[in-house]
Amino acid sequence: MELIISKYSYINNPLVSVNGKPFATINEPEKGKFLTALYRKLNLDYPKFFKMDTLSKLAFLASELILKDSEQRFVPREDGAIICFNRSSSLEADTLFQSSLAEDHFFPSPSIFVYTLPNIATGEMAIRNKFLGETAFYLSEKCDPEQIFRTVNVAFQNNKINFALVSWVESVEAACVTLMLLVEKKTGKHAIPFSIRHIVELFNNRL
Repeated sequence: MELIISKYSYINNPLVSVNGKPFATINEPEKGKFLTALYRKLNLDYPKFFKMDTLSKLAFLASELILKDSEQRFVPREDGAIICFNRSSSLEADTLFQSSLAEDHFFPSPSIFVYTLPNIATGEMAIRNKFLGETAFYLSEKCDPEQIFRTVNVAFQNNKINFALVSWVESVEAACVTLMLLVEKKTGKHAIPFSIRHIVELFNNRL
């Protein structure tokens, strides 16, 4: 089975690009404001965005950059997967939740607690796009192209899967960075082969 990378997006405050071409430079050093400004730049109308934690917002916006021109958006599909990786899990939301518990005298915030699992980020993308296939979030000490390659190929062993959003997405402390790939079975004129070498080339010096 031959897989290709048909599109990719990159967000690393203040830079945003699609397929290696600049999409926007947003001069907002505070990452919450940066992500909101990118949301506005994309002309989105999805109020639930403002309830998300920053990890989910970051993954969500990377997927919007890839899927915004898709002809089959918002039609329920079982042939798509969402596979994410990072090293810090949901540590940012965990820390906020712990703070809310201490500050509110053991009455922590339910709205923050919702996001104390990293796979909520994959769930937000699946709900938005009506993807009914596999979603998974893996933790790794570092961005490992071989692990990404193996994991994605295992997902495609399910014959129902025709495409996958695959990303390294990290939002913790000052970090606000993701590289997301659209991996598909079909061939494309400007497609990049999905291989360890090409994953390394795309991720090199970006994360």
